[in-house]
Amino acid sequence: MSHEMKHDLKKVSAAFEIAGDFIHAEPYGSGHINDTYAASFSQGGTPVRYIFQRINHNIFKTPPALMENIERVTSHQQKKLASAGDASRKALSLIKTRCGRAYSNDDEGNYWRSYIFVEKAKTYDIIETPDQAFQAARAFGEFQKTLVDLPGGRLLETIPDFHNTPKRYAALEEAIQRDVKNRAAECKAEIEFTMKRKEVAGLLIDMCAKGEIPERITHNDTKLNNVMIDDTTNEGICVIDLDTVMPGLVHYDFGDLVRTSTSPAAEDEKDLSKVKMQMNMFEGLIKGYLESAGAFLTPREKEYLPFAGKLITLEIGVRFLTDFLMGDVYFKTKRPEHNLDRCRTQFKLVQSIGEQEDKMASFIR
Repeated sequence: MSHEMKHDLKKVSAAFEIAGDFIHAEPYGSGHINDTYAASFSQGGTPVRYIFQRINHNIFKTPPALMENIERVTSHQQKKLASAGDASRKALSLIKTRCGRAYSNDDEGNYWRSYIFVEKAKTYDIIETPDQAFQAARAFGEFQKTLVDLPGGRLLETIPDFHNTPKRYAALEEAIQRDVKNRAAECKAEIEFTMKRKEVAGLLIDMCAKGEIPERITHNDTKLNNVMIDDTTNEGICVIDLDTVMPGLVHYDFGDLVRTSTSPAAEDEKDLSKVKMQMNMFEGLIKGYLESAGAFLTPREKEYLPFAGKLITLEIGVRFLTDFLMGDVYFKTKRPEHNLDRCRTQFKLVQSIGEQEDKMASFIR
């Protein structure tokens, strides 16, 4: 990786309960939000690696509460995996600081955490085969299943209303009304598309409020690159990036898998004829997900899995459209139309999912 070291990792690591001598560290991974480093220490003559992350406190406003979530989740995973062996490769293991905390503060007001480095496994950015879809979905299903019985009350919502589609709609309507960049005229068709589908926005939230589907602990960022894939077996072994782990609906996680892995096109593809929901990829996701999550899901939760893909894709499209209207204040853009292009691929995928919903439902049955 070419980017330079922004932080003195030798100094940062001194706060953590790590035996041995610091050798070196380098930036690691492709994450956009936190600063991530891999650091090596000599332990009895063998180099051992740890991950260090600076939590982006502009996005996550309460790092101590976020770290309490992560500490609760990872220690519960470790307890459950202890008897099966290989626990430190199948779930993240937090390294405590020398004063026994889950995170450390440096002099500049940054929050740092450290994990054991999961060796002989890596992440991939794009799902290209039904088997990768299977592995990713199975790993996220396993993750949810492990946390069904997490003790100690509700987790903190690290980003409140993250998947609250009605609130995303409200933000869009405000952006249309204000039209600060005079862009509403060039996306009339997209605005019309969203308004036609407005009545489904609150469906899952309403069902949960009525007790028809349960609140669960969900990951909320189920991209393939948040699963470590074993170098030898190609199995999805460890779910990472736990900042957005919070109370939610299983449909948020499964829906985002459908959104990010069933279409062969890039998120900002201009040629919309390339955007489609591929049934073989959906089948890989469903097989993998039900293999692990099938044990705890209610019939009603299963029934709404096809709808989930449509809803989450619509919601993200709404967010891209809102950002386009507001003048690109949230998502990074490379060209004036970038967010509109992203919005259009999402809406094309929503259409494609809608056309195949019956087929998807009968495959689940």
